[in-house]
Amino acid sequence: MKDSVTGVGCLMEGWRLIRRPGLRRYVAVPLAINAVLFAAAIALSAVWFDELINHLLNYLPTWLDWLRYLLWPLFAVGALIGVFYTFTLVANIIAAPFNGLLAEAVERLLTGAAPVEGGWLALLKDVLPSLMSEVRKLGYFVLWAIPLAILSFIPVINLAAPFLWALFSAWMLALEYADYPMANHGLQFVAQRERLRRRRLLALGFGGATLGLTLIPIVNFFAMPAAVAGATVMWVRELRDSGEEP
Repeated sequence: MKDSVTGVGCLMEGWRLIRRPGLRRYVAVPLAINAVLFAAAIALSAVWFDELINHLLNYLPTWLDWLRYLLWPLFAVGALIGVFYTFTLVANIIAAPFNGLLAEAVERLLTGAAPVEGGWLALLKDVLPSLMSEVRKLGYFVLWAIPLAILSFIPVINLAAPFLWALFSAWMLALEYADYPMANHGLQFVAQRERLRRRRLLALGFGGATLGLTLIPIVNFFAMPAAVAGATVMWVRELRDSGEEP
């Protein structure tokens, strides 16, 4: 269990690190981009929803106009839920190139040195590889999520489904965020999985704590940069010397 606690501690240290002045810009840029995109999406959805309500009410008696005041709060709640629980997925895709820079900056802060070929030029060069890495992780997620989804509908066995989903989500979040510091050192997805398997409890402790952050409204907006910083702490202190780099 010591490894699990260590994983949680890495995330907590990452949460503290992203408040450092030298690291804030790596958090602010992708957060601002996502905020603008989500604000635009909510605004467009509100316009569409208003038109839909007007269209539906045209077919109803005028005395049912009060339904408008019932449907709008429901839309507001739905929009908030959508923002809170889709933000992490969309933010990861948009912020993927910036997360490599954040991992680099955190590693420099912790060790005094950074991976080779860092900086903004490396960011531009790594945009496509970063996005392709996200696609590979998504494919890996789908590959394992399908059998888990099937198990969820099998009587008796499905009693274990919530526990299995929680474990799988923790593992996927560890893979998601450990990718950035490891990729900065040339480790590809297969090598990353192997490195984390050697310290599975460490990865699950880190991923489980990250999962907890993503489920807290408002806090989940900052879960991604905190997890990137925490994964870098985990790489530097726990994983870097557990195998030879390519």
